[in-house]
Amino acid sequence: MTDEPPLRRRAAESRAGNGPQHPSPPIEAATDSTPTSGGPVPLTAPRDGTPEPVATPDALADVVARFAAGTGPVALDAERASGYRYSQRAYLVQLRRAGAGTVLIDPLPLPDLGGLDAVIGEAEWVLHAASQDLPCLAELGLRPRRLFDTELAARLAGFERVGLAALTEQLLGFTLEKHHSAADWSSRPLPESWLTYAALDVELLTELRDALDAELHRQGKSQWAAEEFAALVRSGARPPRVRAEPWRRTSGIHRLRGARAQARVRSLWYARDQIAARRDAAPGRVLPDSAIVAAAELDPKDEQTLLTLPGFGGRSVRRLARTWLSALDDARRLPDEELPVNPTVEGPPPPHRWAERDPVAAGRLARCREVVVRIAGEHTLPPENLITPDSVRRLAWQPPEEITEQTVAEVLRGFGAREWQLTLLVPTLTPALLPVP
Repeated sequence: MTDEPPLRRRAAESRAGNGPQHPSPPIEAATDSTPTSGGPVPLTAPRDGTPEPVATPDALADVVARFAAGTGPVALDAERASGYRYSQRAYLVQLRRAGAGTVLIDPLPLPDLGGLDAVIGEAEWVLHAASQDLPCLAELGLRPRRLFDTELAARLAGFERVGLAALTEQLLGFTLEKHHSAADWSSRPLPESWLTYAALDVELLTELRDALDAELHRQGKSQWAAEEFAALVRSGARPPRVRAEPWRRTSGIHRLRGARAQARVRSLWYARDQIAARRDAAPGRVLPDSAIVAAAELDPKDEQTLLTLPGFGGRSVRRLARTWLSALDDARRLPDEELPVNPTVEGPPPPHRWAERDPVAAGRLARCREVVVRIAGEHTLPPENLITPDSVRRLAWQPPEEITEQTVAEVLRGFGAREWQLTLLVPTLTPALLPVP
């Protein structure tokens, strides 16, 4: 370890020749954007031009051959349509490798990319915020054996801004436009400007990986990153855990009082979910949460009253008026014993209730949190990357019967903590769990 500041405060020095050197990549920048005083250069086009999306088996076979002949890490990204579609599938996959160039793959006509996976599987994959893309890549048959996550690496290195555009600007001197990040990538044909944006997302990933790897090595955190990346490989492709009662996450539900009102939310939520799944449309585009809560609050009995509520004025929503009224009728007819009940909470209660329910545990939690924040600060880490807040709460609420460094490590390891985290935390966290004299 070293007391030298992380690279985010040394980026200017690096470009001036006083830190790790990164050669200027031969990238086409905006013609009217000559850097002033060493400022960042807007990146407007990939160095090899914007490729056309690969959409046929023959074109995919050519890509497989190119990437098999390429060398070094493979930069990957995927574009979804989360705000537009029900599914979280990938609607565009971007890859870049030395000797192969950049390719864009349209997975709609090519849903199985297992042949590509076979030729790049043993290479290191470079992704930014890998946990967001690994599940949808796995659906296409793309599963890494080794990876480097540039966002996670930046967090471990102590960067305050870890978005791709921010890191590319700080470390490589180029700015990326992110105005297409929330676009409807399921639409076809994809505009040229969107394709350029998508290609640029992998243009500098390998160079960024090298800069971050050098900084992790300088700070003595390379092994930490290796353990984190290995954990992503093991679990990152799993789809998100399905909640037992997902309707309880309806925005604004806290305003409602009584089990009958909750039953109306539940009935409307599932009616909407069925329609959204059938249409492959984002649920909020079928009926906004605010409309569900408004209807659950007022409980309208007829179409005229329903359509006066906020969120029910759109044509597509009005066409489904009978569906919404039927869902409300179902909730109205439910016997009392079938109304929602407060779920049994697994694990510790919310922290704000600890002092009332168990003051001793509340004291343990406060001491444990203090340890985590202090050690994270000493190592220039976000506390949540040192250990998950849920792990700290569970440990403080129910510590092992015999509190030793070994037993505390076993508990945290069971929660998924990595060895580097245990090494940093356990010696100081263990005394924090002991009763205060």
